Amino acid sequence: MKTERRSILKKLFASVAGVTGLGIASSQAKALEAAPEKEVGNVVNHQDVPLFSGHTKFNNMVFIAGKGAHFEGDITAHTKHVLDELEKELIAAGSSMSKVLKCSVFLHDLNDYKAMNEAYKGRFGDKPPVRTTVAVYGGVPGNSLVEIDCIAYI
Repeated sequence: MKTERRSILKKLFASVAGVTGLGIASSQAKALEAAPEKEVGNVVNHQDVPLFSGHTKFNNMVFIAGKGAHFEGDITAHTKHVLDELEKELIAAGSSMSKVLKCSVFLHDLNDYKAMNEAYKGRFGDKPPVRTTVAVYGGVPGNSLVEIDCIAYI
């Protein structure tokens, strides 16, 4: 489907180049052919159907899926576990905690904010990423007290 779409766009650019007499369309068509593919890692399946990837890479960016902690424990244990899982996924994708640009933190209970912050502190080096933290109405899926996703570079 992607190849078909590129072929159609290529023909469109070629026809525009023919009408305008400019070489712009053919260079745009070549740029489309050279566009990088996204890479995915650690695909999670549900009933043999791909549901989501643990991470997706595009150009020099990596997007890490939300990680939760699905065991008995307090917010400190859950936060430490989630950050360890994020770090493993970042390393698998060729990145690291120090290259994280943005985190989203989803809390089951906003009263856990202070303790989550203590466990989170220092995990991203001396230049921490920007962060959004919200309490989730109805709780985090899988009974985790916290879920975190992030965007990093490679």
